[in-house]
Amino acid sequence: MADLMEIIKERRGIRKYQEKEVPNDILNQVLEAVKWAPSWANTQCWEVVVARDNITKANLKETIGPKNPATQAIEAAPVVLAVCGKLSSSGFYKDQVTTKFGDWFMFDLGLATQNICLTAHSLGLGTVIVGMFDHNKAKEVLKIPEGYELVVLIPMGYPAKDAATPKRREISEFTHYETF
Repeated sequence: MADLMEIIKERRGIRKYQEKEVPNDILNQVLEAVKWAPSWANTQCWEVVVARDNITKANLKETIGPKNPATQAIEAAPVVLAVCGKLSSSGFYKDQVTTKFGDWFMFDLGLATQNICLTAHSLGLGTVIVGMFDHNKAKEVLKIPEGYELVVLIPMGYPAKDAATPKRREISEFTHYETF
């Protein structure tokens, strides 16, 4: 496995994939990374729907606006991971919300999503995080039950080409010491 900082620096949003299936053992390594993501009080509020079926992916594509650059990726990727969160679990104690920000599931799903993308990249796969779609329609397609929210769709497959490195801010541009 490559050095972690190298993996972090090289991971890109990939929207074009080779016509090559993702083997189950590789998929399971990505899902293992979700298992070990940190979460509020170890609530592990995530659920992941694995979509491989072409009809399911075509139906998911219909939930994405035509101007979203990842629209074609939903159908073209051999696998789409739908990351969902259980509501009223993370960030709660005795059924009461405990943070200023309410339900903490989005934060936990962000951690799980990062694990997915970094692990996939380390295994030679590409991913793109898709958050701009009709969440309610996509929930219907995937039969997500009440009490859960579908947050992101992650197309995943072997990249058709390398993506360019985007410009990044310098550390000094976003780091503050002692006060903002």
